[in-house]
Amino acid sequence: MITQPNHVPERLALLAASAVDTFLTEELLKGEQVHGGIDLAKVVDLLPEDDARWSVEPIRTLVEDAMFEFREDRTRADAWLAPRLHATLRLTRREAADKRLWNHLALAVAPDYVAWRHLSEPTAARPERRIAAERFRGPADRQCFSRLWWAAELFRNGPDYEPVEVACGNQDLIHTVLRMELIDHRPTAQALVRLLKNGQVTTGREIFGLSVAINAAGATLIYDVLASDEPRDPARLRDWIAEAGSAPPVGRYELPKGPDEDPVPEESVAALTDYFAELFETAPVRDRRSGD
Repeated sequence: MITQPNHVPERLALLAASAVDTFLTEELLKGEQVHGGIDLAKVVDLLPEDDARWSVEPIRTLVEDAMFEFREDRTRADAWLAPRLHATLRLTRREAADKRLWNHLALAVAPDYVAWRHLSEPTAARPERRIAAERFRGPADRQCFSRLWWAAELFRNGPDYEPVEVACGNQDLIHTVLRMELIDHRPTAQALVRLLKNGQVTTGREIFGLSVAINAAGATLIYDVLASDEPRDPARLRDWIAEAGSAPPVGRYELPKGPDEDPVPEESVAALTDYFAELFETAPVRDRRSGD
């Protein structure tokens, strides 16, 4: 397994897609050898030096702790790292939508974590171990770090990251649901988490079937009418981001606190949970047990 590059930058930067392929070598994708880091540092666009958010050290510490703590079960690292990455790397959604930031984080700062988390196990059909290139520079729902940040952003309930742990503890949920536009409706996200916690939806096929039903119903039903939500106060997010320089490191054994925003109204979560449970009863789920 590869280690971190010899040269790890002190600060995050922006790495354009046009510069990525030079460093996305076969040796790296096989988890055999990583680039040295010096040449990559020459092709990045620097971020403002007076912004404490771009410090690499807190992120490197997080990924190293994750690799040690979850060395026996790599998939469990997602639920632990997602809220802590979000609380450490305090971004606006506009900033988080810039793929160049995630390219740099994956290739320059923590390619060893990408390899540790996503190097495939050999199978009869595919005996060669390999990392999918999209884990370094892919879409938001597939790239190693952006998928975790966005999952935390979409599933947090105001400052509470506990729903993020639940969501990211189920690979099928985050793989399927992060592609749904409706997930940006906060009551929808919280209702899905509640169905998962209640054990009403568990398997990948059930989650996929329910997501199809939710999207289909959403074409004719405006969920805001059924489950209203209060608009977010952008000032609270700005304040939270401004406090990044003075915020202590996120805890390893307790969840951090997110932006001090109001949680989703309970009545809206309850209404959508009941509605989705009814949808699930008729959702097209392959191999559903008779009587379920």
